Amino acid sequence: MDQTPDDSPQMLLLVAGIKGAIGTTLATAIAAMQTAPDLIVPGLTTAGKFNVLGQCPQVAMAGWDLSTETIPTAIRRHGVLPEGVWQPHAPMLNSLPAFSAPPATGRIGDQVARIAADIVRCRNRWPHARPVLLNLLPAACDLADPSRYTDMAMLLDADAGALLPDLAYVAAAVEAGIPVVNFSPNTVELPAIVDQARENGTPLAGRDGKTGQTYFKVVLASALKARGLYVDGWYSLNILGNADGLNLMDPERACGKLNNKTRLLDDLLGYPVGEHYGRSTHKVHIDYYPPRGDAKEAWDVIDVKGIFGMPMSLRLNLQGRDSILAAPMALDLARWAAALQVAGMGGPLPDLAFFFKKPVGGDAPLTFADQLAALDRLEAEINRRIDESPDGGE
Repeated sequence: MDQTPDDSPQMLLLVAGIKGAIGTTLATAIAAMQTAPDLIVPGLTTAGKFNVLGQCPQVAMAGWDLSTETIPTAIRRHGVLPEGVWQPHAPMLNSLPAFSAPPATGRIGDQVARIAADIVRCRNRWPHARPVLLNLLPAACDLADPSRYTDMAMLLDADAGALLPDLAYVAAAVEAGIPVVNFSPNTVELPAIVDQARENGTPLAGRDGKTGQTYFKVVLASALKARGLYVDGWYSLNILGNADGLNLMDPERACGKLNNKTRLLDDLLGYPVGEHYGRSTHKVHIDYYPPRGDAKEAWDVIDVKGIFGMPMSLRLNLQGRDSILAAPMALDLARWAAALQVAGMGGPLPDLAFFFKKPVGGDAPLTFADQLAALDRLEAEINRRIDESPDGGE
């Protein structure tokens, strides 16, 4: 691998969980962009932005996974994409470097060293590409006390088996000055990680990509708030039959995602939904339903009150495709993170709240309008800094 440098890609996605449903859909999208960009680029919100990163198709990809199967075999297993969509790209998909995930034993530092060596191999192959770590690992049992890891030495010396598997990838990236996009619901923004990122100017974007139901929940809740309608209750049900749905049947693994989904609404509205009943009336349920596969379905029942306390309600039925919604967002976020690094803007990035259920950093914008305005301001600041830099960000 190291003997064949290729300097045409301008970005390098380093994906933890490259053979998952989102990872393989993203890999196929990147492959498809090389020959048919019109199939993918119009679905990217960063198309036409951040010229310093090159064109959207100028992306290389590598990553890690526990699975030993090939990427095409993983695509077939997930069933997200029809054979006719991915099969023409099988040669490129087979060529993507996919490293074995480090053993879940020993010290976090041992895992970090192994991942760091893989990162060096990738950077040698694509020496002119800007790397970004993209965490697509599934929901895991979160840490009981993440605040205790206050410095990097303590984290690296910790027992890997007792911590989230994501942490080794994030720590390796931050130590190497590589931006991190945490698309998973797992809490990887430990104090040690955040301090290191601030110290070396590494962007941290996350947590928990807002792909479908929660995205529309923010849009609708913002509209109801703007109209002065009181949200009396909100019932949300998700059914999906992919690996994510099966994983979330474990209550301990699901708790982080459910918390991210439910807390968002109270924060946005400015009051706890169900306050008049003495208990929350914002209910979120996720059920594994194999016939659905990756074609997730979501129902929302929204009860609101107008003047005189008169009740009204809305019904929303979303029939989405989990990985089809997530993959372009992941690429967009990688481009944002890379551009922020070029502009010299590191640490947690709350202004990317548009993309996340639980954005990291303080004072994240809450309503849909505020989130869009924050993106506009952030883009303007990135462009200003790049334009004013002596080398134009190069």
